[in-house]
Amino acid sequence: MAEVKLLGTWVSPYTCRVKWALKLKGITFDYVEEDLCNKSALLLQHNPIHKRVPVFFHRRKSICESMVILEYIEEIWPQNSLLPSDPYERAIARFWVKFAEDKGPAMWMVDRGQEKAEKESLEMLKIIEEKALGEKKFFGGDKINMVDIVFGLAHWLGGEKLLEAHKLHGLQAWLKNFKQVPVIKENLPDLDCMFAYLRHQREMSPVIN
Repeated sequence: MAEVKLLGTWVSPYTCRVKWALKLKGITFDYVEEDLCNKSALLLQHNPIHKRVPVFFHRRKSICESMVILEYIEEIWPQNSLLPSDPYERAIARFWVKFAEDKGPAMWMVDRGQEKAEKESLEMLKIIEEKALGEKKFFGGDKINMVDIVFGLAHWLGGEKLLEAHKLHGLQAWLKNFKQVPVIKENLPDLDCMFAYLRHQREMSPVIN
């Protein structure tokens, strides 16, 4: 087995998180595409609890869950850091990472036809735009960091149209800038292809975990 290996699927934002981090740090790795309709023995062996990707391998040891993997990568390979060097700023970055993880897709539920959920989602997005992003190009300042990587989930949830429709111009500009970073752009799935693929997978296997 290669020293660094990633088991994932191209449609998964959580797989992309790990890909982005590795490429931003210049780490060479082997990538294995997983068929979620026919999960491999390797996946089931190394993530028997959740049975999902990504699974990260380093020196023949496996790690699951994208945020745990990102933290591990940051500790093992400190070059091109994904977190600020200042302890206070690093703590603030981790706060916003946890915020994004806790709220998850719920903060992108604007325009989904449920008034209460839409109101709460819009309030969360305004807080993120004002308190986390501010006047910066990226959450990490002039370059992307772990906060940007985590909020990159917006691409999968139709973020650009949503942000434009609700005049969240700061976040809209951030997402456009984020998606133009070469490492991100080169490893970002086309949404139309992704949705077509997922529809096909559901037809082939009604339940995909």
